[in-house]
Amino acid sequence: MTYVVTDACIRCKYMDCVEVCPVDCFYEGENMLVINPSECIDCGVCEPECPAEAILPDTDSGLEQWMELNAKYSAEWPNITSKGEAPEDADEMKGVEDKFEKFFSPEPGEGD
Repeated sequence: MTYVVTDACIRCKYMDCVEVCPVDCFYEGENMLVINPSECIDCGVCEPECPAEAILPDTDSGLEQWMELNAKYSAEWPNITSKGEAPEDADEMKGVEDKFEKFFSPEPGEGD
């Protein structure tokens, strides 16, 4: 089992999860984070830290798209191990529907 980041992270990218991850399995895109499923140790400490509730266990149903997206982009985006600044409009973007279709960017983030 692993955890996955869903579209609730897009344009929120609070990064509280990064601070608590003991294995540094988060990778940064331009406007969201993903988890490398082969590095995640299923400890679950990241899930309650996410203000956007974007992190879910892969045992939840309907997450196939997110499992694939996390695996793909964790291989392409830079690793991030420390919390950065959330976007200025993160709170306004929290809870917005259909963020993947409207806002997803495949571009990498800065990493650290």
